Amino acid sequence: MSIKKDKYYINLANNLAKSSSGYTGPNPSVGAIIVKNDKVISFGSTGSSGRPHAESNALKKISKTKSKNSTIYISLEPCSHYGKTSPCVNKILNAKIKRVVYSINDVDPRTSGKSFKILKSRKIKVTNNLLKNTSKLIYKNYFYSKKKLKPYIFGKLAISKDFFLKDKSKFYITNNESLKTAHILRSRVNCILTSSNTINDDNPKLNCRIDGLSKNSPFIAILDKNLKIKKNSFLVNNAKNNKTFIFYNRKNKDMIQYLKFKKIKLIYTPLYKEKLNFNFILKKLYNYEISSVLVEGGKSLVSSLLDKGYFNEFYLFISSRNLKKKGILKMKNIKSILSSKFKKTILNETYLDKDRLIHYY
Repeated sequence: MSIKKDKYYINLANNLAKSSSGYTGPNPSVGAIIVKNDKVISFGSTGSSGRPHAESNALKKISKTKSKNSTIYISLEPCSHYGKTSPCVNKILNAKIKRVVYSINDVDPRTSGKSFKILKSRKIKVTNNLLKNTSKLIYKNYFYSKKKLKPYIFGKLAISKDFFLKDKSKFYITNNESLKTAHILRSRVNCILTSSNTINDDNPKLNCRIDGLSKNSPFIAILDKNLKIKKNSFLVNNAKNNKTFIFYNRKNKDMIQYLKFKKIKLIYTPLYKEKLNFNFILKKLYNYEISSVLVEGGKSLVSSLLDKGYFNEFYLFISSRNLKKKGILKMKNIKSILSSKFKKTILNETYLDKDRLIHYY
C-alpha cells in the first residue's frame, strides 16, 4: 500500500474519531477502518460510554475469514492492557490481521509504545505517526488530562452587549440559538462545575435539553464550602438521576445526612487561602474518571479561575441586546481579560442569529 493510500485511510479513521469526540466518556474517541484488497470492508468508532473500543466495533462486523490478511487503520495506538475489556491488540492478533497502521502513540503509560512492540514481535507489519499533527489536535484534551492527571477545563459565560451577566426582567440574556449551542457544549464534557451561590441564585438544571442529547447530560460538581445549598433546589432533588458531587469544608451533620439521603457524593475538601482547594478538587474529579469539565458559574467563580489560569478554553456568548438599567453584575473588562489569557480566538456568529460566540483557546 502506498503512503498516499495509507494517509487516505488514516484520514478516514481520524474523521470517525472526530465525529464522536466528547461523547465517549472517560475514554478517547477512536476511529478504525479495516481494508482488504484496497476496499473498506469494515469500520468502527468508540462506543458512547467509552466501550466497546473502535477496533472491537470494526472487527465484530466481519468474520475472521474476511479480516485475515487485511490492514487496520486506527487514529490512536490500540490498547494493550487489561481494563474493563480485553486488549484491542489481542483482538487484532486473533483476527489474523497482517498490518496495523495508526496515527499517533497513546500517552497512557499502560499502552504507550507497548502495542508497537507486541505487534512487531508477532510478525505484524506496523506503521505509525501518519497525519500525526491532525491527531494531536483530536486528542489534545485527552493527552492533557492523561499527562496532568486532572481534567481539561472549559469555561462558559454569557453577557449582554453592554457586558451585564444578568437581566432583571428575564432569566436568559442570550437567544434560543445560543442556548442550544450551550447545551451542545454540555453534552461534550464529563462534568459541569458550578457553585452553591449560582444554584441558590438561579436554580439551574445544568442538563442537556436537546432531543437526542439528554442521555449525554454530564455529572455535576458543586463547590459549597459551608454547605449552604438550598434543599429545594432542582439539582439536590434530582441528584438520584445524575451523579452529583458536593465539595465542602464546614461539617454540618444535619445537612450532610440530608444530602447523602438525596444520593449526593460529599467530598470533604481542605482550604487554600480560605477557599476550597481547587487543585484537590480537580484531582478528585480525575479519580472519578472525569477528564473534561465545563465551568458554569457566576462572576466570582469565573473571575477567580481566570485569574489563576485554570481554564484551557473559554466560550463567551455575547447577546445582541443592551440591558442598560435592566442589567445586573457588569464585567466590562471580560473580553480584554480573556484576550490576555489565550493566544487564539474564533468568532462564530453563523448559527446564532444576532448573538455572537467567541471561542478562546
